[in-house]
Amino acid sequence: MTIIEVDGVNVQPLTIDSICIFAGQRYSFVLTADQPINNYWIRAEPNVHIGTTQGSFDGGINSAILRYTDAPIQDPNTTQTPNSKPLRETDLHPLTDPAAPGAPTLGDADVALTLSIGFDVKTHQFSINGASFFPPSVPVLLQILSGAKTPQELYPSGSVYTLPRNKVIEVSIPGGSLGSPVGGLTAS
Repeated sequence: MTIIEVDGVNVQPLTIDSICIFAGQRYSFVLTADQPINNYWIRAEPNVHIGTTQGSFDGGINSAILRYTDAPIQDPNTTQTPNSKPLRETDLHPLTDPAAPGAPTLGDADVALTLSIGFDVKTHQFSINGASFFPPSVPVLLQILSGAKTPQELYPSGSVYTLPRNKVIEVSIPGGSLGSPVGGLTAS
């Protein structure tokens, strides 16, 4: 299979034989169906195993069938082979230059945000710029998508930042570090 897009970003085509997908990640790929006409297993092995099915595909669990036209209607008789070319995210590269507009100079951003991380030892609550998050009874994304409320109505005052399009945004976190680019492949 060849990956062509990741989380809304077109990438240079990358041929692999397996993908480890984490929560919230999205991949688009082209599957080349050039094998003999037959039925083939597509397997998904969750990294959190529940009950007695740990790492198992017995009885078709965690599996789907890729059935070629004119193949008999039956379970595949193929066996799993070791992955020889799994996806390494460091091998993904944007198809076009994702550079942000403006000069990449500290302090030259169009908008500068400082996120001060706090922790209250009495309540065991983290905060950003003094605002703590308390989840509502109905999931936030569901309320936003339904149009029932805006993010500003759902989150604590001062915790939603509306950012202008096509501008350089500088985010500073005093005393902390960010291990990977915010936004994945397109942060610059």
